[in-house]
Amino acid sequence: MIDLYTLFTPNGYKVSVMLEELGLPYNVHVINISKNEQFTPEFLKISPNNKIPAIVDSEGPDGKPISVFESAAILMYLAQKTKSPLLPTDPRAFSKVMEWSFFQMASVGPMFGQMNHFVRFAPEKIPYAMDRYTNEAKRILGVMDKRLGESAYLAGPNYTIADILTYPWTVSALFIIPDLSPWPNVVRWQNEIGARPAVQKGMNVPPKP
Repeated sequence: MIDLYTLFTPNGYKVSVMLEELGLPYNVHVINISKNEQFTPEFLKISPNNKIPAIVDSEGPDGKPISVFESAAILMYLAQKTKSPLLPTDPRAFSKVMEWSFFQMASVGPMFGQMNHFVRFAPEKIPYAMDRYTNEAKRILGVMDKRLGESAYLAGPNYTIADILTYPWTVSALFIIPDLSPWPNVVRWQNEIGARPAVQKGMNVPPKP
C-alpha cells in the first residue's frame, strides 16, 4: 500500500493522477499547508523540504518501506516500480522523457507558480512581477505549442510522465490565461489528457473543500 501526502495543488495532482494511471492502491493524507502541517516533525521525516507531495511505499524495492519526495522523483519511482511504459527504457525515448520532465520542473512549474502567486494571492499587487511571470508563462506555452505541433505528446508519440507532470500546471494557468486559443496544439493536448478517466479521478484527489 502507498500512502500519499498531498493537497489540491498542481504538484499534488501529478502523483494522484500517476497512481490512478497505474491502478495502484493508495491512502490519501491531506497536508493542510494553511495550518502549517507541512512543518510537523512527522512530515519532515518524509519530506525534508517540508513540501507536498510525498509518498511512503510500504513495499519498497527491498521489501522495506521507502519514502520519496519531489513530484518528478515520485513519478519516476512509481514508473520503475511497476515497469510502466509511462517511463520508457529505450535510451532515446528515455532521454526525451527526461528532457520534457526537467522542462516542467525547471520552467513550467516555477514560472506558472509565480504567476499564480503574484496575480492571485500576493497581498500586494506588483505590476512588474505580474507582467514578468505572465509573459514568461506565455512564452513557455509557445515552446509547448511548437513541440506539440511536432508530436502528439511532449516526449514523443506516446503519453508519458512528462505529460502527467505538466498537465496540472496548464490547468492552473487557466485562472489567469483563460483563453489558450493562441496555442492550439496545447489546447488539443490538454483536451486529450483531460479526457482520460485516470486523469479525471486523480485531479479530484483530495476533493476540494
